[in-house]
Amino acid sequence: MRAVVVALGKIGLPIAAAIARAGHEVIGCDVDQRVVDAVNGAVEPFPGEGGLLEALQETVGAGRLRATTDTAAAVATGPDLVIAVPPLIVDADARPDFAILDAVVADIARGLAAAPGDARPVIAIETTLPVGTTRTRIAPALEAGSGRTGERDFFTVFSPERVFSGRIFQDLETYPKLVGGLGADGEARGVAAYAAFLGAEVRAMGSAEAAEMTKLVETTYRDVNIALANEFARAADRYGLDVQAVIDAANSQPFSHVHRPGVAVGGHCIPVYPRFYLAGDPQARLPATARAVNETMPAYAVDLLEQQLGPLRDETVLVLGVAYRGGVKETAFSGAFALRDELLARGARPVAADPLYDADELRALGFQPWDGEAAVAGVVVQADHAAYRELGPARLPGVRAVVDGRGIVDAVAFAQAGVPVKVIGRPSARGLTRTVS
Repeated sequence: MRAVVVALGKIGLPIAAAIARAGHEVIGCDVDQRVVDAVNGAVEPFPGEGGLLEALQETVGAGRLRATTDTAAAVATGPDLVIAVPPLIVDADARPDFAILDAVVADIARGLAAAPGDARPVIAIETTLPVGTTRTRIAPALEAGSGRTGERDFFTVFSPERVFSGRIFQDLETYPKLVGGLGADGEARGVAAYAAFLGAEVRAMGSAEAAEMTKLVETTYRDVNIALANEFARAADRYGLDVQAVIDAANSQPFSHVHRPGVAVGGHCIPVYPRFYLAGDPQARLPATARAVNETMPAYAVDLLEQQLGPLRDETVLVLGVAYRGGVKETAFSGAFALRDELLARGARPVAADPLYDADELRALGFQPWDGEAAVAGVVVQADHAAYRELGPARLPGVRAVVDGRGIVDAVAFAQAGVPVKVIGRPSARGLTRTVS
C-alpha cells in the first residue's frame, strides 16, 4: 500500500510512522517546512510522544517515510490511501472555522485531478467534525476540485482519531478503529486500508455520519460525567464530605463509572466536541447543562479561595499551571484563563507560573508572570504538573491559603506551616493526620 498523510502534528505524524512501520510507503505532508525537515532528518519535531523517535529512525532510514510541503504533488502520485488530520480551529464559543480543513481538502482535490486515471484512493478524514460534514462539505469539495466522481473515482470515509497524546502508538493498537463511508464499497475499501497497518479491530460503522457521531458521543459523555462529578463535589463541600472517597465507593460497584471533579475541563476535545454535538441537536438538554456546569468551576474555585481569605480585592493570587493539563504544553480552553478573568473581576491581582512556559510566553498568553519571589496571598492550582507534588509553602512567600483544583499538592507540607489546603469536594486539610492527594 502507498499512503499520504496530511498534517504531521501530534496525531498525523505518529499515524504516518505507524503505516510506514507496517511496511508501507508513506509521504507525509505539512505546511511547516521545519516539520518537514525534521521528519526527513528522522528527528522529532515535537517532544513527548513515546516511541516516535525510534519509529522515525526506523522508517525514514529504510526509505518508507518521507515528508514534503506539497500535498497536491504527493496525492498526484496515486496513493491507495490519503489520511487527513488537519486541525479544526474553533472560536471562544467552540464554533468551528473550516478554513484550514477546506484548504487541505482543496490541495487533496488538486492532487486527485493530476493523479493517474486508474488511481481510486480512499480519502480518510480523521479530524473531528459536526455530524454530516464529511458528506455535505468534504466530499462535494473533493469532487468540485478534482473533476472526478466520488464513490467511483475516489472514496471518502470518516475515521475519527481515538488516541491520547503521549501514547498514540499503544492506543492505535488497542482501541477499535472506526470507519464510516458514504457508500458500502467505499467503506469496505476504507476498512481494508486501515486493517493493512493496524493490529486493532477495524470496525465498519455503516455511514460517515455514524462514525462522526460516535466521536462526539465519546467526548460528550465525558463532559457530562465530569459535570456530574463536579455537582457531587459541590454537594460534598456543603456536607463536609470527601467526594473522592464517595466516588471511589460508588465506583466499586461495576455499574458506576463516575469521573473525577476538578477546577476546569480544558483541551482541544472535551470542551469543544459537545458544542459540535449541540450544533446538530440544539434541543439536547444534558450536554448543554453539563457545559454550563463545567464552565462555572473556575469561579467556584475562586469562591473557595475567598471563603478562606476573605475579599480578594488588592490581594495577589497565583494561578499555578496555565496548561490545560499536566505535562502538556497546550492551553486550549485552559481553566487558567477563566481563573484570571474571575480574579480580575473581584479586584485581585492574578499572577501565573507554569514550568512549561517562560515569562515571555506567559505574557503572550495574557498572564502576568510570577517571579517566584513576590508574596502571594493565595494560590489556585489549575494544572496537575508532576512538579507540584513537591511544592511546599517555603516556595510560596506569604501564602495564606491554597485551593488545589487537581488534588496534587502535599497538604501535610502546607499544614505544617499552618496553611490550609482546600481541594474541590474535600474538607480543608489543616491537620497532619491525613493528606489530600
